[in-house]
Amino acid sequence: MRILVTGGAGFIGSNFVRRTLEGAYPDFADADVVVYDALTYSGNLANLAPVAENPRYRFVHADIRDASALDRELPHVDVVVHFAAESHVDRSVLDAGPFVSTNVVGTQTLLDAAVRHGVRKVVHVSTDEVYGSIAEGSWTEDHLLEPNSPYAASKAGSDLLARSYVRTHGLDVSITRCSNNYGPYHFPEKVIPLFVTRLLDGGRVPLYGDGSNVRDWLHVDDHCRGIALVLATGRAGEIYNIGGGTELTNRELTELLLDATGRGWDAVDHVADRKGHDLRYSVDITKISTELGYQPEVPFQRGLAEVVDWYRTRRDWWEPLLERAGLA
Repeated sequence: MRILVTGGAGFIGSNFVRRTLEGAYPDFADADVVVYDALTYSGNLANLAPVAENPRYRFVHADIRDASALDRELPHVDVVVHFAAESHVDRSVLDAGPFVSTNVVGTQTLLDAAVRHGVRKVVHVSTDEVYGSIAEGSWTEDHLLEPNSPYAASKAGSDLLARSYVRTHGLDVSITRCSNNYGPYHFPEKVIPLFVTRLLDGGRVPLYGDGSNVRDWLHVDDHCRGIALVLATGRAGEIYNIGGGTELTNRELTELLLDATGRGWDAVDHVADRKGHDLRYSVDITKISTELGYQPEVPFQRGLAEVVDWYRTRRDWWEPLLERAGLA
């Protein structure tokens, strides 16, 4: 089997690639993996260095919106896992154009190519942010889509496109919606790596509003294991929530990161809240648990400690990225 992984040089995509080639997923233990990535600001070949010499790995430098490039690759692959996306909410508030272009048009271009070339299955990786905000309880997969940021709206649009290709073209597409990921190789503009790298360097960190916004945290290993289950046996046209089961306010998360880096609250700047900032995310994982046997396995306390240690010892990876992200 040959798997094409779009956005495979990014944080979550590269984790899926590394774990696949390491044999973590029995259904794909012998699979060849083709990484297809445009290497924009958050794509990083260093994320794939641990598997760069693996004979079952190949890299293609191309944009998801390039139909001709997809036409060269898709005739030779069996399945596609589609991670490629613009994903940073703050950037989408400043300029929504790249999010619509990459997330909506890019997904449409990929799906059209998959139809042309008879791809066996596509897993479209999305986000819980398409649901909006929930004050209590948890979202099931049939909840209304009520996105509140341009990023979330662009992902909701791509989800609807993916669903339509099942009905219109008979393409086998499953959709996954995850909660907030954390783990190693996470680009240092997202909250956990941003806070950890700044705090380790003696810098200051920004906390939006009063810090009461709640997120469910999911280790990237658990997320990718869930995706592998959906790729193996997920049903066409179905949506599967993938969550971590650890809900924290941003203030609680900040306190954990301060403790882990030996810093105090005097390192925190309280800043104006983000426009359209969702108060709480929470996904119900009953469906993927019941149908596919998924459960999160990485305890948050252990996972977070390992991540902080990873950033403490891997300055060679993250320091060159700070200027690239405009964070230096």
